[in-house]
Parts: sequence; C-alpha cells; structure tokens
Amino acid sequence: MSLDEVVEAVGKAVDVAGIVIIVVGAAAASLLFLDRARREGVSTAYPTYRRSLGRAILLGLEFLVAADIVRTVAITPTFSDVGVLGAIVLIRTFLSISLQVETEARWPWQPREGMQTPAAGI
Repeated sequence: MSLDEVVEAVGKAVDVAGIVIIVVGAAAASLLFLDRARREGVSTAYPTYRRSLGRAILLGLEFLVAADIVRTVAITPTFSDVGVLGAIVLIRTFLSISLQVETEARWPWQPREGMQTPAAGI
C-alpha cells in the first residue's frame, strides 16, 4: 500500500467519523429532546435541544475539516488543491462560528458566564 493510498484511507476514515458524530449526535439530541419535551414541555426542552444539536454539528465539522486537511496537505499539494482547501476551511469555519454564536449566545472570544478573566498585568 502506497503513502497516497494510506493517506486517502485515513482521510476517508476521519470523514466517516465526522458524519457518524453528526448523525449520532443529532439522533441522541432528538431522543433527549422528545423525552424532556414530554416531561417538561417543548418550550423548556427546546433551548437544550438546540444547543445539543449545534454541538454535535460543530464537532462533526471539526472532523470533516481535519479529513480535508489530511488529504490535501499530506499528498503533494498543488496551488489549486490548497486554494480549494482554503475555501472549504473558510466556509466551515464560518459555519462553526455561526453555530457557536447560536448555541451559546456569545462570540467565541468572549468569556463564558461565571468564568474569571485573567487579571491585568499578569
């Protein structure tokens, strides 16, 4: 087996892992939502469902980006390949930031509620 074949197989495996994470995460979030909605009502369960679903998609996107990087960079990249990879990473990064803003109601660089910010001058 050549290096190109190994890299392609690893890239496909990481792609599959990303897809599985999204599908299993969406299914688990949906099942938990249905259970909680039955017990507590839809309006109470919906925000948690949205956050859980968004987190599953975010994690899956990270794996999909990693697979693209492995396949593009490990095998002799051309400027065209790197350009396509750059566009894919930009689009997926925009999606990730958008999902994080939607699920956590804050920008990624803003501290979470209750977290201490580092003291000035340290």
